[in-house]
Amino acid sequence: MKPPATDARTPLTKLYATRGILAIAWAIAFASNHDTLNGAAITLLIAYPLLDAISSAIDYRTGTTGPERRITAFNGILSTLTAITLGIVAATDTVPGVLATFGAWAIISGAAQVTVGLRRRSPELGKQWPMLIAGGLSFLVGAFYILQATGDKPTLDVLSVYATGGGIFFIAQAGLLAWKTRRGAIQPV
Repeated sequence: MKPPATDARTPLTKLYATRGILAIAWAIAFASNHDTLNGAAITLLIAYPLLDAISSAIDYRTGTTGPERRITAFNGILSTLTAITLGIVAATDTVPGVLATFGAWAIISGAAQVTVGLRRRSPELGKQWPMLIAGGLSFLVGAFYILQATGDKPTLDVLSVYATGGGIFFIAQAGLLAWKTRRGAIQPV
């Protein structure tokens, strides 16, 4: 029996797929624009956390009620503030500052992603393994970025790798949810 399209998986599937594709597109664009902190690089640095903020807002609006909604709202606000901060820091042309700011955001948003994933681990929402792994890696990579910012040769090329990895995990979660919906293996929420 195929679950109806109105169940909780459908909006998350679309959101995760779109978020993943946009993250990979961002990574491709940033990979060719990160050598200097010019207008294109600054715009992309602002755009990435804004993408996360918009995704959090959509998730909040379409999500089920529950404690994870507060965390999703927090993450959206955090991502908006990070976009503003990255714009200011990048405009001062400091690669270490950009890397440290991005790293701090990755740590906090990764912890939020793990928390939401743990709360959504129900069979109806696909156990959230890709989101749990992505959140945990975001936390660890964020710490690495902060350490790298204090090193001799901090570089922004690592941000494209971060976005690509995140995009792949979002797409994997969307695929898992779509597969579960098509198989009808789980009853509607």
